[in-house]
Amino acid sequence: MDIIPLMKAPFKWDDYSDQPALLRDKAYKKKMRQSQKGSLFRTILTSLFILPLSLLAMPFVKRKEIQSEDFFCIGADFEREPQITLELLEELDTPRVLLRLKLWEMEKLDTLEHFIDKLPKKKITLKILQDRENIEDLELLEKNLHIIFSKLQNKVHLFEIGSTINRTKWGFFSVDEYMAFFQVAYKLKQNSFQNIKLMGSGVIDFEYHYTAHTLFNRAKIHYDAISALLYVDRRGAPENTQLGFALSDKLAWLSTLVWLSPKVKQELHITEVNWPISGTAPYAPTSETECVDEESYGDYMLRYYLLVFASQQVESLSWHQLIAPGYGLIDNRNRIKKRTAFDTYKYMVQNLKHAQFLRLDIKRDYYILQCWIDEQLLQIHWSLKETTLKNEDFFDVFDKNGKKVTKEILDIGSSPLYIFITKEVGKKVNASERV
Repeated sequence: MDIIPLMKAPFKWDDYSDQPALLRDKAYKKKMRQSQKGSLFRTILTSLFILPLSLLAMPFVKRKEIQSEDFFCIGADFEREPQITLELLEELDTPRVLLRLKLWEMEKLDTLEHFIDKLPKKKITLKILQDRENIEDLELLEKNLHIIFSKLQNKVHLFEIGSTINRTKWGFFSVDEYMAFFQVAYKLKQNSFQNIKLMGSGVIDFEYHYTAHTLFNRAKIHYDAISALLYVDRRGAPENTQLGFALSDKLAWLSTLVWLSPKVKQELHITEVNWPISGTAPYAPTSETECVDEESYGDYMLRYYLLVFASQQVESLSWHQLIAPGYGLIDNRNRIKKRTAFDTYKYMVQNLKHAQFLRLDIKRDYYILQCWIDEQLLQIHWSLKETTLKNEDFFDVFDKNGKKVTKEILDIGSSPLYIFITKEVGKKVNASERV
């Protein structure tokens, strides 16, 4: 693998980390940003009005009832070890799979279609990745999207139009450029493909001023759903705060923006998140400073999922991704090697795919997520400060990977424990919860 051209200079694609390489042409970046000053001003102006308003509205946004059987999604590369990928997807048993298609690789569309045909029971989200050529040449974009929609309209559940719009290395230099890009897809839907679902916005990280502009504008567009790439890896653990906002706060704020916008149904998907893994350069997508060891990687992944699930605001959450040496559940550098996080993910889906969320209790950095599964109460415990809990007679305890825990005193820490409550006790607890 190597850094290869991203169709149009000065953009290049880094095959190691599955993302564009840093845009090093400073003169070009300055010129392009100057050309988009009007849009950047509108982004600032919109955010100055919308963000305070949405903060005030946050307490009034009610939780939804998220369908847990549709919540879990895994990202996969249809070209990377395709047969093994299919087998691993079958093993994980996630209801959703997210695939990516690069607009500068349209010749691979048939290969993608054949791969999707082998996943008939999965809801497919297709993330359509942009390049500068398709951003600048909207006629070319319309032609390419028409081909994609024609082939896949009955096979893809959600088309995510564009990604990571607030990073110049991905090709966009303003929200206006992105909206013109999305509008091409929206017009195609209106005129020829009324039954497809289009997802947009695609802002990465906690940069909601960009999100606000994508949701509040005069463009003649409408989203069927909103996508976000809500990374928190630079903050370390998923419970850590940024500017005073914890992950649950970020989700509530983002959901409020979606709820207030006249341009979208109240449907929010997190289509990309992960933590980079230490010692995997050049495959890690960030510097070693942000990387974590494999044990923490699994813990953070599970806790992130649990916190998002508990928010009851996000329709689906896609882990990025299945096979990737620098950040995936599988390391394929020398052979196919399952990281322990693979078992963590598998056990999470196995238990929560049909769970009814009840509540999340947080007290002095001790977390208990409660849900109801097959007439049984499940509590998932973790703590940011090491502590202990007595293993009661009515507990049936498993670690994050599904291994039974029989110790009399349970160690509660960064690795969540699944505690199943015997049905008799669980029914009493659940009845009290519902009163």
